[in-house]
Amino acid sequence: MLLPWSEDDRPDLDSFNTLLHRTWSCGLTPAVNMDTGFVNLLTRAQRLEVLEATRIAAGGRRFVAGAFIEGEAGDPQALYRLEVEVIRSAGGTPILFQCTALANVDEARVLEVYRGVASDGGPLLAFELGKMFAPFGRIYSLDFFERLLDIEAFTGLKHSSLDRVQEWDRLRARDARRPDFHLYTGNDLAIDMAFYGSDYLLGLSAFWPEAFAARDRLWAEGDPRATTLNDLLQYLGFLAFRPPVPAYKHSAAQFLHLRGILPTALIHPKSATRPSSDIAILQDIADRITERLDSLR
Repeated sequence: MLLPWSEDDRPDLDSFNTLLHRTWSCGLTPAVNMDTGFVNLLTRAQRLEVLEATRIAAGGRRFVAGAFIEGEAGDPQALYRLEVEVIRSAGGTPILFQCTALANVDEARVLEVYRGVASDGGPLLAFELGKMFAPFGRIYSLDFFERLLDIEAFTGLKHSSLDRVQEWDRLRARDARRPDFHLYTGNDLAIDMAFYGSDYLLGLSAFWPEAFAARDRLWAEGDPRATTLNDLLQYLGFLAFRPPVPAYKHSAAQFLHLRGILPTALIHPKSATRPSSDIAILQDIADRITERLDSLR
């Protein structure tokens, strides 16, 4: 979920609420306090504000929320357990967002922390994030992934290396060892990984959840038009996720604004931005996707 920003320099929770409901209404599950929601730039109070707004809007519907401990003092395991409890109390499924404290330690230590968090029960989601998204991100080894599969409380992992090969390796390991485990692709440059067996937790899907839902329905029905719609969405992804990658959040705000869904294209003031010259290209892509969606009706 993109967290829209207001002109008085705070989260625009009214617009955020609109985006939440659009996502649920088309059959997708929102993920809040993640990279697309500027989680690494928010204060703890703002993260709690977003979580509470999501809890109220959800009305019992499922959502995922980032358990973010960056900048907090203390033992990572204890900090994660606290955040997990806060998220569960709000009705969300926690995903353990990576942090500097575990960025350079042995993978065995990371697994030790995860097992400790898992001792409180599941479901839990794990996360591996490439450094192109955040400096404290880390892509683990395939051995780490296979060991994570043995921790029952973890029911899925979001993989954001932007590398198909590493994701295919994880899919093969998942299929062999624990087929019910969800591998959520975070590869916004290869969103067709959903056709290979990944689920998805994509920043790109925040641009147009209804279009992603339409693609998914076509694919589930064996309709080849799923691929042509996917190609247009991927064109949008190539533009939005070019370097510097974190500026994709401004692309999302620009795109949602030009479509009339957000009142402004404002984002967190400390986030990377895109030039206004992108807007004409985004409009062309929006027109193409609209034409394709209209043809499906």
